[in-house]
Amino acid sequence: MTRLSETSAWKSLASHHEQIARIHLRELFAGQPGRGESNDGSPASPANLVAEGAGLYLDYSKHRINTETMPLLAALAEECGMPARREAMFTGERINVSEDRPVLHVALRMPANRSLVVDGTDVVREVHGVLSRMSAFCEEIRSGRRTGHTGRPIRNVINVGIGGSDLGPVMAYEALKEYSRRDLTFRFVSNVDDTGFYEATRDLDPEETLFVISSKTFTTLETMTNARTAREWSLAAFGGDTAAVAKHFVAVSTNAEGVSDFGIDTADMFGFWDWVGGRYSMDSAIGLSTMLAIGPDRFQDLLDGFHEIDEHFRETPLDRNLPAIHGLLAIWYRNFFGTQTQAVLPYSEYLHRFPAYLQQLTMESNGKSVTLDGEAVSTATGAVFWGEPGTNGQHSFYQLIHQGTELIPCDFIGFNHSLNPIGNHQDLLVSNVFAQTESLAFGKTPEELRDEGVDAALVPHRTFEGNRPTSTLMVDRLTPRTLGNLVAFYEHSVFTQGAIWGIDSFDQWGVELGKALARKIVPELESENEPGLDHDSSTSSLIRRYRRARGRA
Repeated sequence: MTRLSETSAWKSLASHHEQIARIHLRELFAGQPGRGESNDGSPASPANLVAEGAGLYLDYSKHRINTETMPLLAALAEECGMPARREAMFTGERINVSEDRPVLHVALRMPANRSLVVDGTDVVREVHGVLSRMSAFCEEIRSGRRTGHTGRPIRNVINVGIGGSDLGPVMAYEALKEYSRRDLTFRFVSNVDDTGFYEATRDLDPEETLFVISSKTFTTLETMTNARTAREWSLAAFGGDTAAVAKHFVAVSTNAEGVSDFGIDTADMFGFWDWVGGRYSMDSAIGLSTMLAIGPDRFQDLLDGFHEIDEHFRETPLDRNLPAIHGLLAIWYRNFFGTQTQAVLPYSEYLHRFPAYLQQLTMESNGKSVTLDGEAVSTATGAVFWGEPGTNGQHSFYQLIHQGTELIPCDFIGFNHSLNPIGNHQDLLVSNVFAQTESLAFGKTPEELRDEGVDAALVPHRTFEGNRPTSTLMVDRLTPRTLGNLVAFYEHSVFTQGAIWGIDSFDQWGVELGKALARKIVPELESENEPGLDHDSSTSSLIRRYRRARGRA
């Protein structure tokens, strides 16, 4: 397998980078004055660095690229086999090579009239079978027809999970709160820190509380620790009557035996498949709490938004393909400019958990240092993703983005319409999206400051270099459908990057070692007698210090 850095397209990009790296965005706009203008549906032109489709409008004109850059990046994708790997994903080939599995999160949102047969099974039919059962269950709870153990309606729902079994549901609930049942309370427990469980339940009535235990294997340490605590909390209110468990617990899992042993009726177990990675599972049964909050019809709208981007990504040429363009730009900065981080800045309070969700999606997927064939990578791979909603971030970390020594590509996400219009709030909010991207691109020169009469001693401090790259994603309004659009956009951007790097974006072995060591350390912390320790001196000393603090020395 040819090393990425030795491909002809890579070498062409390296030469191109040498030519363009020092050209300022001011010069690029001067040379291409129409680069940020909309194509208005006409065929893509290299002079127009915008793209639109599937509910999203992407302005990537404020990037350090010219008319040659994107074709060269597209040539790299072609030479690395990204289009073929994309088709292999959509057709169910086993592209997760280290686990010998297909990668079929795209099947989770295919319409019911579609068919995708993998290993003799129509996975789309199976998906819609689960969705149908989820819908019926949610309607029973939302209507009040299904009650708790004492006949009182369910008013509180607590999702218990971790990783993708938490980040997706909590992000979706917060993002779609405007569409949720406000007479129902939704909370999320993930951290094994007992404070998380305490705060989630301290003011709730067990007789009106339903727990959704989300663990594919029903063995995940954090999730099952919290699940057992939830069981004890519930049973304490019902005098230890174990029949209550089946009325107040449901499972999102594939481990029927474990679910049954816990006391949950397996009729209330909603399964998913080993071809769904946790960080790609929010639109599977893991989204049960989301469906409970927004209802089955709106959950279907969410799935439709995912599918809309899936189709766009699969069918649209690379020069107009929004996720592919975003992924190619990520390659450009990570590998040729040497950037280490990327900021995601949604200008919507509802999306305050979106950057955290993307951290797992991007960093667990592409935080890899070996290729598909097990060789060391020849280039840098996944960047650190981070961010906060605007405009809050403007008053904290934007200083570093504007005037720091690090080059940080940024994604700005804005909306044309607010879901809660008050006065001119939305105009003020969006004005900041446009102002920030403009100022990051063009900055302010010493000459401009002197012409404004700024004191000479202050000119260096008030100079903005500019030339800081940004993408602007504009969406009409935040709905279940457009949330699906946004999540799928980033999913396929991640895919594009991983395909070019030649890594497996769909395994996550990096989480295993720490979990295995934790299982070894737990009994050493809890032992009444001094345990024999065979760790390094630092770890052994920390264990002994903790034991002394807990009175176990």
